[in-house]
Amino acid sequence: MIIGVLAAQLSSYAVWTSQVRSSQLEQLDELSQNVAYSVASTMRFFRSLPFEYRHIVLDQLRNMGGTRFFVSVNERRIPVEDIGSGEEKALVVGNFRSILERELSIDDVLVEFSRAETLRVYNNEVLLHDLPPRWGQHSLLMEPLSPPILVVQLELEPGTWLYVATLLPVADLFNEYRWLSGERLLAGLMVLLTVIGLSLLGIRGVTRPLARLSRAARQLGDDLDAPPLRESGPREVMATAMAFNRMQERIRAQVDERERLFSAISHDLKTPITRMRLRAEMLDDPLQRERFCASLDELDLLVKGALASVKGFDLHEPVEEIDPGHVLEELAEGLRLQGGEVSIQGQAKPLAVKPLAFKRCLANLLENAVFYGRRAEVLLEDGASRLAITIRDHGPGIPEGQRERVFSPFVRLEPSRSRNTGGSGLGLGIARHIARALGGDIGLDNHPEGGLRVRVTLPRMQDITGL
Repeated sequence: MIIGVLAAQLSSYAVWTSQVRSSQLEQLDELSQNVAYSVASTMRFFRSLPFEYRHIVLDQLRNMGGTRFFVSVNERRIPVEDIGSGEEKALVVGNFRSILERELSIDDVLVEFSRAETLRVYNNEVLLHDLPPRWGQHSLLMEPLSPPILVVQLELEPGTWLYVATLLPVADLFNEYRWLSGERLLAGLMVLLTVIGLSLLGIRGVTRPLARLSRAARQLGDDLDAPPLRESGPREVMATAMAFNRMQERIRAQVDERERLFSAISHDLKTPITRMRLRAEMLDDPLQRERFCASLDELDLLVKGALASVKGFDLHEPVEEIDPGHVLEELAEGLRLQGGEVSIQGQAKPLAVKPLAFKRCLANLLENAVFYGRRAEVLLEDGASRLAITIRDHGPGIPEGQRERVFSPFVRLEPSRSRNTGGSGLGLGIARHIARALGGDIGLDNHPEGGLRVRVTLPRMQDITGL
C-alpha cells in the first residue's frame, strides 16, 4: 500500500511539474520577447541620436530615475560575470539575439546575465551598488528579491558601445530546479501518512476478528471449553467465526462422548475381569492358572491405561504457582519407597502451571526412567524466561529413528519395553501433551555415556489464559 501511494504521488507530481514547467517556459518566452522589443526600441533611439546629444539624454534619464532600463555609452565593452545556465537562459538569450539582430540588423549582439553585486556599468567599471540610488538602483534592484540582471551590449560605431541593463522579473529564473522541493515533500508526506493511517484503521478493523480467530485456533487443542468467538466483522470473517464455533461445539461433544465411552467401557470391564480372575484361581493346573491370571492382569492394565489416557488429556484446573523442586522431591520419595533411585540437582523458583497436570507429566517421566533405566538423575536449570528439567536414566536408550514414535499411544519398544515388563505405552504421550498444553515441550536424546535423556522445557512468560 505504501508503494502504491508513493507511486501515485510521484506520478501526480510528474504530471503536475511537467505542466507547471511548460507554463513557466511559455510565460518566460512571452516576457523575454516583450522586453527584447523594448530594448531594441531603446537601442534604435540611441543609434538615431547625434553623438553630442547622447550624453544629454543619458543625464536626463539618470536625473529622472525609476526608468525601466539602465543605459550608458562606453568606450569599450564592459566585462560581465555571466551567470545562469539551462533551458531558461537559452530561451531568453535566443529571443534577445534573434529579435535584436532582426530589428537592428546587427549580427554582433552580446546578451549576458549578471548578479547585482558584481555588475559594472561604466568605463571605469564602477559597481552598480556604488552609484546613487536614482541613477540605476531603482531600475535594476528589486529588494528583497534578487532577480538576475540582463545586460545587452552592442557596438554603435568604432570606440562606442551602447550598454543596456534591465530586469526580467522572475526571481528564481536560474535557481537549480528541484523536482521534489521541501514543500512538495511535506505535502506528499502528509498525504502518505493520512492514507496509511486511515488504511491501518480499516485494515485493523478487518484483521482484528482474524487475530481472534487465530488465537482461538491455537487454544482449541488446550481448552475446548473456551468461550465461543464473537460472530462479528466483515461477512466472510463472520461466516468463518460461525463455522469455527460450530466446529468447536462438535469437537467438544465428540471428546465428551469419548470420555463417557472409555469410562463406561473401563467400568463395565472391571466386573467380568474380576469374575474371570476368581474362576482362574479355581483352576487345578498351576501353569494354566498362572498364565490365565497374567493375561487378565495385562487386560486390566490396558483398561487402566486407556482410562488414564483420557484423564491425562483433561487439563480443566486453575493455574497456580508451585515449587517444581518440591514436586520432584515428593515424586522421588514415592519412587524410593518402591525401590527406585532418584537424585535431584539444582533449584527453581515457583512456576505458574496447572498443578495436577504438571505433577502427572513429571510422574510419568520419572516412573519411565526408574522402571526402564534402573535409576534417574534429575537436573533443574532455571532461567528468566524458561525452566528446563532434564531426566536421565541408565537404560539402553532409544534409537534416533524411534524417538518420535514412542510418543504415540500404546507404543513400546523391544526388548526393554515389552508387555512382559508392564506398562501400556501411554506415559510419554500423555507427558508431552501436558507439556505442550502448558506452553512447553519434551525432547529425547541419548546420553553420551549411555541411557536416555528426557528434557522438559516450560516457559515462564506465557499466556496461560488459554490453558
